Amino acid sequence: MCKHMIWMRRNRLQYVRFRESARTLVHERINHFNYMYGFEFGRVYIKNHKSRWGSCSRKGNLNFNYKIIFLPSEIADYIIVHELCHLAEFNHSKRFWSHVFRAIPDHKRRRKHLRLIERGRVSRSG
Repeated sequence: MCKHMIWMRRNRLQYVRFRESARTLVHERINHFNYMYGFEFGRVYIKNHKSRWGSCSRKGNLNFNYKIIFLPSEIADYIIVHELCHLAEFNHSKRFWSHVFRAIPDHKRRRKHLRLIERGRVSRSG
């Protein structure tokens, strides 16, 4: 395994330690951004995924990786808005991206930054 991917390995002890901090962050940011959107959603889950940052179920539940708290805040916000917008569009259509754009006009730059972090080419601290 590459050295830069070690932080993405699933670690139960780390998950238990940081899960509630991640839950607090995610709920705060969902409330902040959903003020603009007014979407209805089900439950919010904090999970220990190996390679996903977030997902949205057809039932309207939002799932996030607890490691979101280790990302720069602007990248965490991008992930949260991305999943929130799936409540309106369960795809990656132009309409979906227009929803994302409302809250994150520079979403393309943030997505590229996230991909660089995942590949270990950029520091997680910014």
